[in-house]
Amino acid sequence: MKIEAAVVSSFDRPPAYEPLELPEPVGPDQAVADVLAVGLHPRVRSGAAGRHYTSTGKLPMVPGIDGVGRLADGRVVYFVADDDLVGPMATRTVIDTRRSIELPTGADVAQIAAAMNPAMSSWVALRRRVPLQPGQSVLVLGATGNAGAMAMRVAELLGAGRVIGAARRPSGDVVALSDVAQVAAEVDVVLDYLWGQPASDAMMAILKARADRSRELNWIQIGSVAGPTIDLPSVALRSANFRLQGNGQGAVSPRAYLAELPSLIAEITAGHLALKTRSKPLADVETVWTAPEAPGVRTVLTP
Repeated sequence: MKIEAAVVSSFDRPPAYEPLELPEPVGPDQAVADVLAVGLHPRVRSGAAGRHYTSTGKLPMVPGIDGVGRLADGRVVYFVADDDLVGPMATRTVIDTRRSIELPTGADVAQIAAAMNPAMSSWVALRRRVPLQPGQSVLVLGATGNAGAMAMRVAELLGAGRVIGAARRPSGDVVALSDVAQVAAEVDVVLDYLWGQPASDAMMAILKARADRSRELNWIQIGSVAGPTIDLPSVALRSANFRLQGNGQGAVSPRAYLAELPSLIAEITAGHLALKTRSKPLADVETVWTAPEAPGVRTVLTP
């Protein structure tokens, strides 16, 4: 079956819109879907550049990690891409139906495509990695990015008693990273989208400022926009009740991620986790790929 797709032929260049042969579905759990919307997430960009830790280095490839599509029977579904199948940035793709969920009638497909990925990281972190207890406090490092800002809303939605946002460039109700020890010394959970030196500095400042170092502090590492590594003194792990773990592909099983889809989709369709979107034609992917993203907006490609 001939389709049009965003095809990555080199990790040094943006995808090009070109024809592609779509393999036929294999077995009862695969189906062809007409793609309706695909989010251009940072995770998609890193995968298409071969920089994500899950990258196999195989080319050519069709990028994308999730999307919204219509099946042959008319059902509209949100689906998580399978690494062994053609990616979702195409006019049609083959999906694993076990990794999909039917959307309610009238669901905003662009909103679903845009919001699921940035919301999923904090949603799974606070429900699967460190289940948030009602009233606990949450600090989000990197709170001015789409995922970080969404994480603040997710924490509130899941019952946090206090949510603090911190970033390198503070704005509104988001404080400067240099102030986290003053405002978040007694925080219960940290969602870290930064890593690198900013995370290292914040980590040590918070631990040193805690009145009761035996009080549990759960630090969940999610993103690394400020750097892939940190300096972590051993005393950080010995001098406080401090737990450091990550959240991402591999840290949580695919089954656990999929189990969270229905409740997260329900919150997004109810408007509780909205994200500004800008829709662009898939045919313009090469131009869109290199255009700067507007703050607080997620690009969605539509065939």
